[in-house]
Amino acid sequence: MTRSFNLTIGYAVLWAVLLLGTACTKPSIPPTGELNVSQSPSSGTLQPPQKTPFGKLPDGRPVSLYTLEVPGGWKATITDYGAILTSFAVPLSGAVVGGQTVDVVLGFDSLDGYLAEHPYFGAICGRVSNRIAAGAFELNGKQYQLAINNGAHHLHGGRVGFDKKLWQATPRLSESGPALDLQMVSADGDEGYPGQVTATVTYTLTPAGELRVEMSATTDAPTIINMVHHSYWNLGGHASGTIRDHELTVFADQYTPVDAGSIPTGLFAAVENTPFDFRPEAKPAVALGAAIDALPPSADGKNAGGIDHNFLVRDPQVDGQVDGQQQGKEVGSTMRSHAILREPQSGRTMEIISDQPGIQVYTGNYLDGTLKGKDGAVYAKQNGICLETQKYPDSIHNTDWPSTRLDPGQTYRHTMVHRFTTGD
Repeated sequence: MTRSFNLTIGYAVLWAVLLLGTACTKPSIPPTGELNVSQSPSSGTLQPPQKTPFGKLPDGRPVSLYTLEVPGGWKATITDYGAILTSFAVPLSGAVVGGQTVDVVLGFDSLDGYLAEHPYFGAICGRVSNRIAAGAFELNGKQYQLAINNGAHHLHGGRVGFDKKLWQATPRLSESGPALDLQMVSADGDEGYPGQVTATVTYTLTPAGELRVEMSATTDAPTIINMVHHSYWNLGGHASGTIRDHELTVFADQYTPVDAGSIPTGLFAAVENTPFDFRPEAKPAVALGAAIDALPPSADGKNAGGIDHNFLVRDPQVDGQVDGQQQGKEVGSTMRSHAILREPQSGRTMEIISDQPGIQVYTGNYLDGTLKGKDGAVYAKQNGICLETQKYPDSIHNTDWPSTRLDPGQTYRHTMVHRFTTGD
């Protein structure tokens, strides 16, 4: 899927026009895929992440919380349990250094909430995120059966996926800002997957307030990998209620339709004239409520309605990824904008930039008000949105889709950046 130079330039101009009028100027995405990092603020110095206790697992192993902070009010907290982002503080528009901030990530105040059943708040999901039909696949002529944990299917790595592992954490101060390296080993046969996999995640908070998430993995035997970061975002604040008024832009002309079990049908469909049309050409930007209302719940209650679909990001140079795998090279693609989320009352925005071919948009349809989160907040239906950059769901059953296969000697890589403005 090769696109012309003129079309690429056209989209770049379109992105710039879309973002005019926001209070904070955002740096462009350099053509090399490397991200601009602002110079250090005039006041304050950068420090490595600070470690504090966060409780213990049932087997007695201690869990820690790491705080990444830069001058200006930007702050992220991450726990080594599940490599979970537990909070992300954005300074209020016009706030002085050290002034008020708003936490825009749904989550819990303590480890207990994450140890109980929850919908993957802030977690790193794997080995393979999203769904695999019937939890079964064939690799090198051998059949594998994975754990079934979502109806008749496999979801987000199974019953005890990467989101429920204790990762080894190493805090450091990188050239880009405070960073946290997390690593864990998934044994051969873990949740039914073949091969021993070593997975790594690095969270970095830049002086500009960008949250960078870099995921990688290697294996000692052929396997499949599709890791995602699964935060629920509400730019009005985690306790501010519905995201129906949030405006969403997705740089995609097609999406993957799904069946009643949320498994892709194998087809690509145009977003035009559908509730999934979040293209930047839309003026004004599309409010999520309109799309949610156009996708009502099913009469039997099995489908909660709303959006839970994968979008094919424009200019997805993924053919090189498949070729790279065949040649034993690292798997990667170009960094480009996938989506922009805006909260209209504050004007606060978040842009998602990644090197992956797809992005799952999930509007928190199964949140039901039974979870009590941070500060006693109750998370009801559509109180948060997930924007998960990824390979397409169930790719293992669609041979012409971006491959999730990983072989020994190769390195799976996945980078996503959350870039914010503080508001109007």
